[in-house]
Amino acid sequence: MFLQSLVCSPCNRCFISRDMMQRKGQRNRATVRLTASVIHHGRALSDPTNVVGILGGDSSLIFAKKLIDHERELPFVLCMEPALINQLLSLQKGSLRGLSGEPEEVYIDDHWLIVEKLRRKRVILEKCGVCCIVMPCHLLQCWHDEIEEGCTVPFIHMGESVAEELKEAKLRPIEAGSALTIGLLATNTLLVTRMYQQKLENEGFEVLIPDTNTLKHIVIPAVQALSQKDFVGATNLLRISLHILLVRAVNRVVLASDEFRELLPSDDPLWRKCIDPMDALARSTVKYAQSVERRSE
Repeated sequence: MFLQSLVCSPCNRCFISRDMMQRKGQRNRATVRLTASVIHHGRALSDPTNVVGILGGDSSLIFAKKLIDHERELPFVLCMEPALINQLLSLQKGSLRGLSGEPEEVYIDDHWLIVEKLRRKRVILEKCGVCCIVMPCHLLQCWHDEIEEGCTVPFIHMGESVAEELKEAKLRPIEAGSALTIGLLATNTLLVTRMYQQKLENEGFEVLIPDTNTLKHIVIPAVQALSQKDFVGATNLLRISLHILLVRAVNRVVLASDEFRELLPSDDPLWRKCIDPMDALARSTVKYAQSVERRSE
């Protein structure tokens, strides 16, 4: 089914098509130039019962494709800030230093500029009549509450989606008498690790993260291998990182990493032990949108 692409009337900016999304994987992240988009299929925006609002940067395209691929083909509004992509890339340039425990303030002190821009984009989505808003970016989740302030529709949190999904899975501890433990592997700033850790602990889970040596000698080299397009080396290092967590009796590993998302095939036994936050957010979004649609019938 082809998508009908329209200009978002509140800001009257450019739009994207399904073809652009399919070609996205062949394009450099820094070259994406989008401001706001309305994409719908199977339903006019004049009847926005279950339209999902998507807010953020480059990862929003990946998330939007998940909604397109879903069997119900949920309609959505995609609202992006082109300058935000470069700002996020700039913020994350120092993420490897942050992961190893060095101060992060040097590259997150201007986050309020991003928060204000996203608040304005969030209002655009609300004016479009969406039933809920999602922000599929690990780093932006750290400022979710600030961006959500004053929002008139549910603003689904990616970290909370992960924690709720794990809780609903009714997992049992690997070792009798031990706590239910979830591994956490992030390749962004310490802020991201702390955010997911807090959300998981709020649901009663113990959280295990890689130690400093694992970060310095395995995780960070894996990210560096990816930047050099050494996919085999990066995959091998990712497997080692996951094994290190799994042998310490964790039930699942939250893979909070855009870099590592595509390295393992979906049928890989190690991948089955992982939970991708973006997938969890997509499932939560679909579940909520469908509940809204049922209530309106």
